[in-house]
Amino acid sequence: MVRAGSKRPLRIDVLLLGLWLSSAGGLEDRLIIISPHWEGVQREFERGFMEYTRRKFGRGVRTEWLDVGGTSEVLKFVKSEFSRNPEGIGIDIMFGGGIDPYIDLSRLGLLQAYKLPDPILLRIAKDIGGIPIYDPKYRWYGATLAGFGIVYNKAVLRLLGLPEPRTWEDLGDPKLFSWVGSADPRSSGSVHMAYEIILQAYGWERGWEVITRMGGNVRAFTRGANESVKDVVVGEVAYGLAIDFYAWTQVNRIGPDNVGYVMPEGLTVVNPDAVAILKGAPHPEAARRFLEFVLSEEGQRLWMCRKGVPGGPKEYQLNRFSVLPDLYGKLRGLTAVSVNPFSMVSSLRYDADKGSRRWRVLNDMVGALIIDVHDDLVRAWKAVIGRRLREEELELLCRPPVSEEEALRLADRWHDPEFRNERIAEWRSFARKKYEKLGGRPEPDRWGRIATALALGMWVAFVFPYVQRSFRRRGLKV
Repeated sequence: MVRAGSKRPLRIDVLLLGLWLSSAGGLEDRLIIISPHWEGVQREFERGFMEYTRRKFGRGVRTEWLDVGGTSEVLKFVKSEFSRNPEGIGIDIMFGGGIDPYIDLSRLGLLQAYKLPDPILLRIAKDIGGIPIYDPKYRWYGATLAGFGIVYNKAVLRLLGLPEPRTWEDLGDPKLFSWVGSADPRSSGSVHMAYEIILQAYGWERGWEVITRMGGNVRAFTRGANESVKDVVVGEVAYGLAIDFYAWTQVNRIGPDNVGYVMPEGLTVVNPDAVAILKGAPHPEAARRFLEFVLSEEGQRLWMCRKGVPGGPKEYQLNRFSVLPDLYGKLRGLTAVSVNPFSMVSSLRYDADKGSRRWRVLNDMVGALIIDVHDDLVRAWKAVIGRRLREEELELLCRPPVSEEEALRLADRWHDPEFRNERIAEWRSFARKKYEKLGGRPEPDRWGRIATALALGMWVAFVFPYVQRSFRRRGLKV
């Protein structure tokens, strides 16, 4: 019996047990993740990972999320931080954003390889439609899969007599003028992927025609992909570029009679959405355990299952695909997604190497040619439509400033800020000149000039005499 106030002697077996539990085989109690994933993904995987580590290692891991924006902003931040701290940036995991950024970071040596245990690795498909689902050197893994397509408001289409979309080029139909929505690919990785897919599906020249005509139909570019999807749902626009889970969320919420989603047949891909350990991860053991959890059946159920299904998400339904092909049959009737992406067939063979290499160049081209000069583009596109889409005018409107080969060569120098800014300025000038040639200069704001003249007249009539009297009292001349 131990008296109150006395010290209990510490037994060596209890000490050893405590040390084992505290280390949990080296498992740290923190994990720092940078991610463009939305709150639902973060909360479900944070909770799931805590439960997994408590059960398996006797100790939970506290997950800390770093949010700097969309995929493009995450990639820019990570590379910038590594340029200042080459051995590590104090972040363990990068989670989400497709695979192109991960291929880029692999090329730069900024990811830490980890081969998953065979019982997990052997269940993961090696590729889908020719696109690798994990890196053969184990530097990154596809955590889930993402499809890209077009979301549309069926009620608005019925009201306006507009057609349901089937292909990307449908979004460039003149009848859709001002009824298309898109996010800015410089801040949205999913929309960036849609533009890259269009270029690879149609080829460089034809792809830029599709992008330019579609850009002319866009009402306004939003910052995030989810914003443009919401614009479709409320009827602000009728069509929008969308990653599958954003679209399915709205289809499930509003109903398939009101909102539709199509992935253009033969003209899109299902792409892995990756996870990786960053070089110099401060909590490497926790990072490895996180990869094991995400790629295990327990983690994959969170992506696929309906909310409330045993083993599925508890607060947020994620509406995502699994990278485990055998899970689709096993969970039939319990999932939030009704399509098995491994049974889909597409004639498009996506070149992930090319996509990752020109990631930033493409973003800046779309920015300079379409978004930063959007008013000029819209005015030119409207004028070309009014002149019945003359072939020579369409060619000029949609002509890119560089060939595909030149764009890839530019990518090798895109890390040089001065070189990059010069090219962007050249492209904006190129775009403005051709759009002004087709659509003319913007008309002067006649009412704005009248308002300015009235304001000046009031100043002369009322303010100037007061200033003049004030100066005279001080013995000064006006």
